[in-house]
Amino acid sequence: MTDTPKRAGRRARHASRAAGPDVNPCPPGAAGGQYKPLREGEIQAICDTALRLLAELGMGEVPERLAKIFLQNGAGLRDDGRITFPNSLVEDAIARAPKTFVLHGRDEDRSIEAGGDKVYFGTGGAAVQTLDIDSGLYRSSTLQDLHDFTRLQDRLDNVSWFTRCCIATDLPDVLDLDVNTAYALMRNTTKPVATAFTVPENVAPIVKMFDIAAGGDGEFAKRPFVKAHISPVISPLRYGEDAVDTVFECLAHNIPVSCITAAQSGATAPATLAGFLAQSLAETLASLVMVHVIKPGHPMVFSNWPLVIDLRTGAFAGGGGEIAVLNAASAKVSNWLGLPSGVAASMTDAKALDAQYGAEKAMTSLAAALGGGNLIYESSGMTAALLGASFEGFVLDNEMHGHTYRILRGIEVNEANLGFDAICEAVLGDGHFLGGAHTMAAMERDYFYPPIADRENPKTWEDAGGLDAWARAKITAKSILAEHHPTYLTDDQDAAIRRQFSILN
Repeated sequence: MTDTPKRAGRRARHASRAAGPDVNPCPPGAAGGQYKPLREGEIQAICDTALRLLAELGMGEVPERLAKIFLQNGAGLRDDGRITFPNSLVEDAIARAPKTFVLHGRDEDRSIEAGGDKVYFGTGGAAVQTLDIDSGLYRSSTLQDLHDFTRLQDRLDNVSWFTRCCIATDLPDVLDLDVNTAYALMRNTTKPVATAFTVPENVAPIVKMFDIAAGGDGEFAKRPFVKAHISPVISPLRYGEDAVDTVFECLAHNIPVSCITAAQSGATAPATLAGFLAQSLAETLASLVMVHVIKPGHPMVFSNWPLVIDLRTGAFAGGGGEIAVLNAASAKVSNWLGLPSGVAASMTDAKALDAQYGAEKAMTSLAAALGGGNLIYESSGMTAALLGASFEGFVLDNEMHGHTYRILRGIEVNEANLGFDAICEAVLGDGHFLGGAHTMAAMERDYFYPPIADRENPKTWEDAGGLDAWARAKITAKSILAEHHPTYLTDDQDAAIRRQFSILN
C-alpha cells in the first residue's frame, strides 16, 4: 500500500527529528565561570599568600643555568640556596604572559583559542592500563591502544584536543616511546594535540617529524600544532632538573607548553583547601616566571591541577567533592589573574563504567566548567584514578560534555523565547504545544539529544535488548574503530618519517 502524501510527510518529519538538529545546540567553547567557589577577597588572600611564599621561601633545587637567569632578572638568593622571587618579577611575568592564544590543529578549522571565558574539554593522562573493549578487564596499555584511542576521539566532536591518554608499555626504549607516541598523534587526528617528552634530548629529533607533517624544515615552529605537557615543579616548591631542561628545549623550538602542577592534599601540599590552593598557585606561578625569564611572552597554559588523596589510605582520589571544588577554585583564581587556565576533571576512581563512574565524572567536570576552566584535562576516557583508559568511556564522556556545554549555554531570554503569542495560540487552540512552530524552532535550536542515553519506556528498552550505557557505548566505539581509519599523513610524509625514525606500528 502506497503512502498518502499526509502519511509520507509525517514519516519524513519523524525521520528528520530522529536524526537530531542540524545546528549543534551546545558547541564546545561555551562561556564558563558561573560557579564562584571563592569570593574576591578570598582569591586575593590566596594570591597574597602565594606571592609571600615565593618572595620569602622561594624555590629549591633550581638548576644552575635557570638560577643564573633568575638572578639576572632580579630574583634573590637565600643563604640555603633557595631562589626567591620579588613580587615585581612575578607580576611582570603575569602581565607579559599571553592572555589568550590559539592551539592550532593541523586542520585550522579544528583549532581552538585558550583563555578568556571559553571552556573546552580534552584529554590527558598517562594510563598504564586499558579497559579492554572485548573482555571488560584491564590489561597493560600498548602502542596499538594509543593509535586506536587517537582515531576514536577524532570522531568525537566534544573532545576538542587530544593528549596521549595512555603509555605504550610495550615500548621500553624512551626514544621509541616518544617518537611513536608523536607519530600516533600525527597519523590519526588533525585536532590540536599534546605530548610529553621523557627526556629533553628527544625534543629536537621529534620536531623534525613535526616539520615533515607541517611541510618542510622550520615549518612547524611557524604554526605549532603540538603543545608539550611538562611538570617542571615538584611539590613542595622545588624544580625538577630534567623537566626544566625539557622546558628550555620546547621554548627553543617554539612549542607551546602546559606547565602542570600536581600537588596532592595532605601529602605534598597542605590538607586544608585554602592552604593547598595557596601553595599550588605559588608553584604554578614559579613555572610561569621560569618561562618568562627564558622567553618572555611564550604561550603557556597555566595548569594548576589540585589533586586529592584519601587521607585514610594515602591513595589518590580522582573523584569527589573536594577535587571538584578545588579544580573549580583553581580555574577561578587563574582566570582572575587573566591567565589561560588548565584544570583536571573526570578522574574517576571507578574501575567499571558504573554509577560511581557517572557520578564522579559528572560532578567534577561540571564544577570545572562552571568554574571557568579554559582547558579541562583528563576529562575523557580516564578510569581507575588515571591508571586506566576506556574506549567506551571516551564515547560516554563525549556525550556528558554535550550536556555540560548545554548547561553553560544557559537560557536566552528575549521576546521570541518568552513565547507570549505561542502560549496564547496553544491555550485558545489545541490546548497543547506539540507540533507548533514555536516548539519546532526550539526543538532544532535549544535541545541536546544524547545518542547513547536511553529515554525509552521500560518495555521498549527491554524489547531492544535491555542494554545499559556501557553496552551501548561499546557498540558505538566498535563501530567507529571498525570504519574510521584516517590518513592524515600523505604517503610521501609517512615514507619520509619512516626513513628517519623507528616507527613500530
